[in-house]
Amino acid sequence: MSLKVVFMGTPDFAVPTLAEIVGSGHEVVAVYTRAPAPAGRGMALRPSPVQALAERFRLPVLTPATLRTEEAAETFRSHGADVAVVVAYGMILPPAILDAPDLGCLNLHASILPRWRGAAPIQRAVMAGDAETGVAVMRMEPGLDTGPVGMLERVAITPDMTAGDLHDRLMPLGADLMNRALGALERGGLTFTPQAEEGVVYAHKITNEEARLDWAEPAQRLHDRIRGLSPFPGAFFMADLGRGPERVKVLRASRTDGRGEPGRLLDAQGTIACGEGAIRLLRVQPAGKGPMEIGDFLRGRRLEPRARLA
Repeated sequence: MSLKVVFMGTPDFAVPTLAEIVGSGHEVVAVYTRAPAPAGRGMALRPSPVQALAERFRLPVLTPATLRTEEAAETFRSHGADVAVVVAYGMILPPAILDAPDLGCLNLHASILPRWRGAAPIQRAVMAGDAETGVAVMRMEPGLDTGPVGMLERVAITPDMTAGDLHDRLMPLGADLMNRALGALERGGLTFTPQAEEGVVYAHKITNEEARLDWAEPAQRLHDRIRGLSPFPGAFFMADLGRGPERVKVLRASRTDGRGEPGRLLDAQGTIACGEGAIRLLRVQPAGKGPMEIGDFLRGRRLEPRARLA
């Protein structure tokens, strides 16, 4: 026996879950994803990672601009799905969609709910310096990530782990968790526990303003921000590299000893004084260039020790 599943997802994070569901023998009756978007230098339309995989599996793909019409609801109901699985789809599901599958809609969310409900749970957990996070399978309801939790797995966030590292750790773990949840649901053995009313924290979208590093902040806070914004969108500073101020993203750094005026480059190894302590740059990305180790970045650039970074 298998479930009839509508899968709804868009980015890389959702791809392993779709692959697991197909590999487990469930019948994926439709895949919903965001429409192809312009990408690359030529700005050609590129399908989402989920659409690319669905087409390889020869699954029917839908890319509606909205789900809030009666036509969209009727199309969704016509799939006759037992359950919908939602992983970083990128669109709000209205009540008519949530109520359509007999067994409801399950969402894979990358946090330990109720902490980090919302759009950027992986980045926010790292930026906050959390020691752990996880993935949760939640039954969806109209509120933002408020539904009861059926399964949850925890993961440690190590001191130098970036959001990209954590993303890659949670992808296969989440896929396995959702697959196990569907198996339990199929057997009638998936039970849901309401989320705690205390400890609710929202993972708001990352803004451009908070991506700029303020060297007056303590080194630990800056280190966590760098980790949480790596690889995307990337925490950054401004520096005159010989052609006027340029943006430089910091992809990896470490805390180190050092003292000086905040933002001052203390040595030729990329150590920068902070409001408290210092940061050593390890991997950066200048504007218009690819990522590079700090030694390669400093060679050939007019950035001498004691230079001031903004």
